[in-house]
Amino acid sequence: MFEKLLIANRGEIACRVMRTAKAMGIDTVAVYSEADATSLHVRIADEAVCIGPAASAESYLVGDNIIAAAQETGAEAIHPGYGFLSENADFAQAVIDAGLIWVGPKPESIRAMGLKDAAKKLMAEAGVPVTPGYMGEDQSADVLAAEAGKIGYPVLIKAVAGGGGKGMRKVDDAKDFTDALASVKREATASFGNDVVIIEKWIESPRHIEVQLFGDSHGTVLHLFERDCSLQRRHQKVIEEAPAPGMDEETRAAVCAAAVRAGQAVAYEGAGTVEFIADASEGLRADRIWFMEMNTRLQVEHPVTEEITGVDLVEWQLLAAAGEPVPVAQDELSIKGHAIEARLYAEDPTTGFLPSTGRLDHFDLGREQWRGKRRRRIETGVEEGDMISPHYDPMIAKLVAHGEDRDGAIETLARQLSRLEVWPVKTNAAFLLRALTHDAFVAADLDTGFIARYEDELIPSGDPVEVEWRTAATVALAQEEADPLAGFRLNADPRLAVALARKGETRVIDLGDEGDTIAATGFRDDERVVLFSSGEAFEFALSTRPGAGGAAAGDGAILSPMPGKVTSVEVAAGDKVAKGDRLLTLEAMKMEHAMTAPFDGVVAELNVSAGQQVAVEALLAKVEKEQ
Repeated sequence: MFEKLLIANRGEIACRVMRTAKAMGIDTVAVYSEADATSLHVRIADEAVCIGPAASAESYLVGDNIIAAAQETGAEAIHPGYGFLSENADFAQAVIDAGLIWVGPKPESIRAMGLKDAAKKLMAEAGVPVTPGYMGEDQSADVLAAEAGKIGYPVLIKAVAGGGGKGMRKVDDAKDFTDALASVKREATASFGNDVVIIEKWIESPRHIEVQLFGDSHGTVLHLFERDCSLQRRHQKVIEEAPAPGMDEETRAAVCAAAVRAGQAVAYEGAGTVEFIADASEGLRADRIWFMEMNTRLQVEHPVTEEITGVDLVEWQLLAAAGEPVPVAQDELSIKGHAIEARLYAEDPTTGFLPSTGRLDHFDLGREQWRGKRRRRIETGVEEGDMISPHYDPMIAKLVAHGEDRDGAIETLARQLSRLEVWPVKTNAAFLLRALTHDAFVAADLDTGFIARYEDELIPSGDPVEVEWRTAATVALAQEEADPLAGFRLNADPRLAVALARKGETRVIDLGDEGDTIAATGFRDDERVVLFSSGEAFEFALSTRPGAGGAAAGDGAILSPMPGKVTSVEVAAGDKVAKGDRLLTLEAMKMEHAMTAPFDGVVAELNVSAGQQVAVEALLAKVEKEQ
């Protein structure tokens, strides 16, 4: 076994790999960009090397700098985590050519599965069922549109080099195909440097089923059962679980066997995932499940597989990279209980899931623990006081729960989501909680359209209800002894009334009157109270000044919600626009965001052009109503 490992990644996955490496007695080396100089993965590593500026293209995606860092520190092996260079065959080969150990599959296996069109052809030859579609070399817009028509709408446009939900668009009608194709190609070029696409038939009742594989250099390829990753938003996984609800043993055996054949076809080594799309209109059936792609790396959702099998997949990765065989046989693996993972993102569901950045002034996710036969697990790369940067993926943490059964796992995870405390960065915790406890999810009535179908029920209002105002007042009063001059004192008993303000509304809460409160937590200072309730955070000002608690931009002002780059401008000053018309597109945190007209009117101001970098709250454009 090697003695020093460099982790070519950041955030929670870097911390996750380091935890196992340290338990195995392996020293760790972190690499970091200038923006990540004080990040948690840097703080917990034995050594750390700066590899460039904040932009990923100048740091985490520069393979030469990473290899140089390994050589400089004497690291013998490199673990790529996921994302960044984890599925870059050229980087894997460069690591090997430098005399270092690559913790991952062979470069030729990565190449074989890296392009979706070639991978599907290879899988078909290996006897793995594949989704109907077009994988031709002619990439002209006319040919692609014609092939989409032959397949029949709706179709899915998918970048061959895509992953992580990037470079994918569902198209419901031929009239929308050209715009969707242009968007996919633009996103694919920016994210992967490759705009080649394939067209697939859109499955109307799809479930996303994936199988965890593991192989070694001795010819063994085995599976660790399946996961269900059907709860997705814009093709990005949100909640994952294992095993897949409703999967009978016969179907499980067939799907897992197909995944093993896929791994054997490329002599797979290390951890990998074979992803399938299932037509679940009549339940999960082996003859209605098709290969989509193979991810030649560790998956974000690997903890749910670890929880139901008792396996540490990172430990297996390090053992396999050192040339050791898989430590168990297939028949020694079994499913124990049920596990669910929720991805906690720094984003605001009430504003269209726009990313939220800044300092984590208050950050409490609870703690990992076993309680009876239930387990709660936290995977994160941040601590209180850390910054959420606009430069990288906005995931804050992965919250994982394991129980004897699915209901137990849901209950444990729901309790954790309802009690977490994050401020002032916004999170999707309330959205996750609503999805997790939705009647359809609890009943395992799942498909990839779940979130879109129930979105109105899942997105919180962002405003507190009456009982939350009252509970915030009790928090303010309970903590007042720390600063007896803060807040408000009214008439009679001064300790029974508190005045709170939020978004221009002021209420005097008389706690001497009977009224309900809820089990929530919070804190106060001289000027405000922050209440944490069911995954949301509400700020109330301890002030009667007008507009306390927040203000909105002027009517028609289109402000940048975050730092980003304008990728396209669809209008000119003076143009007439209708409510909802796209004015421009802003790219930030690896996602495109359409900035649209708030009402019918005229573009009175246009202050940006394509390619321009903008700051948060920059005035991009202004729309005025016609007189």
